[in-house]
Amino acid sequence: MSDDLANKTGESESNTAVTDFGIDTTTLSTREALRDYVMRLRGGEIGSLPALLGLVALVVLFSIMSDVFFSLNNIANLLAQGAGQTIIAIGIVYVLLIGEIDLSAGTASGVAGAVLAMHYVKDGNLLDGMGSTVFFVFNALLVLGAVLAALLRIWPGVALSLLGMAVTLIGFKANPWVEMLLAVCVGAAIGCITGFLIAKIGMPSFVVTLALFLTWQGVILQLIGEGGVLGISSSHVLDQVANGNLSTVGSWILCVVAAGGYTAVTLGGHLLRRRRGLVTAPTPLVVAKVVALSGFAIVVTALLTVNRSPNSLIVISGVPYVVPIVLVLLVAGTYVLNRTTYGRHIYAVGGNAEAARRAGIDVTRLRASVFVICSSCAAVGAIVYSSKVGSVDPQAGGLNTLLFAVGAAVIGGTSLFGGRGRVADAVIGGAVLAVVSNGLGLLSQPAAVVSIVTGLVLLLAATVDALSRRRAAIAQS
Repeated sequence: MSDDLANKTGESESNTAVTDFGIDTTTLSTREALRDYVMRLRGGEIGSLPALLGLVALVVLFSIMSDVFFSLNNIANLLAQGAGQTIIAIGIVYVLLIGEIDLSAGTASGVAGAVLAMHYVKDGNLLDGMGSTVFFVFNALLVLGAVLAALLRIWPGVALSLLGMAVTLIGFKANPWVEMLLAVCVGAAIGCITGFLIAKIGMPSFVVTLALFLTWQGVILQLIGEGGVLGISSSHVLDQVANGNLSTVGSWILCVVAAGGYTAVTLGGHLLRRRRGLVTAPTPLVVAKVVALSGFAIVVTALLTVNRSPNSLIVISGVPYVVPIVLVLLVAGTYVLNRTTYGRHIYAVGGNAEAARRAGIDVTRLRASVFVICSSCAAVGAIVYSSKVGSVDPQAGGLNTLLFAVGAAVIGGTSLFGGRGRVADAVIGGAVLAVVSNGLGLLSQPAAVVSIVTGLVLLLAATVDALSRRRAAIAQS
């Protein structure tokens, strides 16, 4: 009798094992997928849902309170208004994913912007603009960035740091493309130094980046001078980065490429998983998501290709250049995090650094590399922001720039505790902050109100993050 019981128990365990394993090869129905989504929400996996709901609520609120909010001019301005901070936030997402923080990203972008502007104003002669002592120290820092990156085997950091030094020493004449390249090189070198101090030396990221925040702020003041301004609006290319628009044909090409690419990747991946018998979302839900996002892209493109100039003698139409810039960074960042070994390692380190180290991941190198990415994105953000305002001053990349960039990442759904977040979170959070700033500006609210509302939104996002993690911990236990 005991043998029969043992056999039945063995059969039961075997069936259970097969059933459990079978979950990985079972396609969910629409009802099961929705039920699973609700259960994940209850378990604390809310992602960017609060930010999306908040964005919709803000858009509805401001459209009711202001007749100008939904005007074509304001829509285009809204897209460009927060692009610089959103791009910085994209880089900060990588740092937050491993549970670290970069408080120097804002002023690092300011240094990159100051070097860009000085190279343009001084016609490529940085030695004359900086003075011999500062010029020597500046190139020494680029060399230091390359050396530290080589010690960590971060070869893109080595290449960009040395390339930046070559540009400064050769003394290329003013050229907007050279200046934008130089800004990215400076940002990468800064990231190499920051990453080495945190990952290799073992210093707390909060202390290191706070110290560098103050340091780079002093560097900006040294380069530009107290009360000084370096204008770049006279350069057509630099001015058009944030203020220019694609042609009507270019706008529709962008729409087709973006919507078509998203459709192909989403539906292609879905069909491939179904063919292989893996778990995937129901086809109707996948198709609905593709149709919704593609339809949104078509509507926005159609609106932006209409002439929005108040002057009948001037035609202003087309999608702003900042849109494809942000899209490229969004697609590239999403691919890196979701489809590469490097991206999976970032999530692994953010979830449990010690377990990742025991699994064979080079934690030190990876932790340093995310700061290189962060500072490089900060440099790109500096290019866009400097183009938007047409100049660089000693306040470039100041406190608000940093706080809004970190706020964009957190508001969008990236966790401050590491291991959870997406590049898209920075874009969503950036959109929320841009709508808040734009809407309150249209309502003629003072800067004090804008700061208070923005701070409360960030506090709410941090609270939601903490509560969701607590709920997730309870659900797992």
